[in-house]
Amino acid sequence: MAFETTATIATFGGKLLKLAHQSKTTTTKMSANLFLPHSASTSSPAPLLLYLAGLTCTPDNGAEKGFLHATASKHGIAILYPDTSPRGLDYPTENDAYDFGSGAGFYIDATAEPWSKGYKMESYITEELLGAVKSQFKEVDTSKASITGHSMGGHGALTLFLRHPGLFKSVSAFAPICNPSNCPWGQKAFSGYIGEDKSKWAEHDATELISKYDGETDILIDVGTGDNFYKQGQLLPEKFEEAAKKAGKKVKVRYQEGYDHSYYFISSFAQDHVEHAAKYLKA
Repeated sequence: MAFETTATIATFGGKLLKLAHQSKTTTTKMSANLFLPHSASTSSPAPLLLYLAGLTCTPDNGAEKGFLHATASKHGIAILYPDTSPRGLDYPTENDAYDFGSGAGFYIDATAEPWSKGYKMESYITEELLGAVKSQFKEVDTSKASITGHSMGGHGALTLFLRHPGLFKSVSAFAPICNPSNCPWGQKAFSGYIGEDKSKWAEHDATELISKYDGETDILIDVGTGDNFYKQGQLLPEKFEEAAKKAGKKVKVRYQEGYDHSYYFISSFAQDHVEHAAKYLKA
């Protein structure tokens, strides 16, 4: 179903469109934000950067606080901000915790009941959402797409890049959950959405996937040393680094002194991540 544009907001010479549509994949109404730079047109469509948000977030968080639009405007890049889960399915326990259910889809297709009926965020983003943007917004070139994300969205960015070779030109992440099979957030989500078969967990774990990826990589990751979730072992970027090094894959993890997990951190390094995507989107 086509998008409804519920608001148009001027930003950095371009415009941010607030969108909504009925999703066949999730069986719910889904929202998204789309930034279009001033240079985007049907005759000169803009390449696309996807930004996947973290736990509890909506499409508004990154758009309002990520400070991505200035650099995206400079390079003529569109940015798509999807939601983090279906909304309003009213499954038992769906709204009981911040780290599972509503606002916490983990960018996977659930296989355990009842979640498998609507929590299909991987298929929603990689197939339905990108397909809908391609169909309706001719000023966006979805064949030239990169992906980034924060925390749970960083996990999503890494895994969707690694699981769908060729779909994205590049990937980067802010404080991603790099090894969800071995951290409390990931173990809770995977147990609920997938079940207890840990071999299935590995299919959605960037640290496991990097060694199986058949292609070159140039992955940029930023993590703040003052990030409490990093200190608690929720992110485990060192595990991803180790696996990438062993597999001979190029991964650059920058440990940013004193930075936390917030949008102050994201906005501080947003320019670098858009520039990273631009290298590949404009090549």
